[in-house]
Amino acid sequence: MYENENITTQLITMTNITIFNIDDNIKNLLQERALKNGRSLEEEIKEILRLALVENQKPPANLVNMIEKRFAHLKDFELGEINREPMSSAPTFE
Repeated sequence: MYENENITTQLITMTNITIFNIDDNIKNLLQERALKNGRSLEEEIKEILRLALVENQKPPANLVNMIEKRFAHLKDFELGEINREPMSSAPTFE
């Protein structure tokens, strides 16, 4: 029995992206930023994309919490019951 026989192999697919007609000023700024951070241009762009798309994700807004926060200053304020008319019956098309 081999030592690695029970190891599961996971394949990860990587995608290449090519950007055409990038402004020279943007390219220079990216190169300067990469140099400042000690990374290659490719690694700097990956880091920028990761920060923009992964780390800065805000959790979806919770409407219930937003409403509770908005009206918290009212404490236990409750509206009285609203008198309503009975619902009308659904129309029949005969």
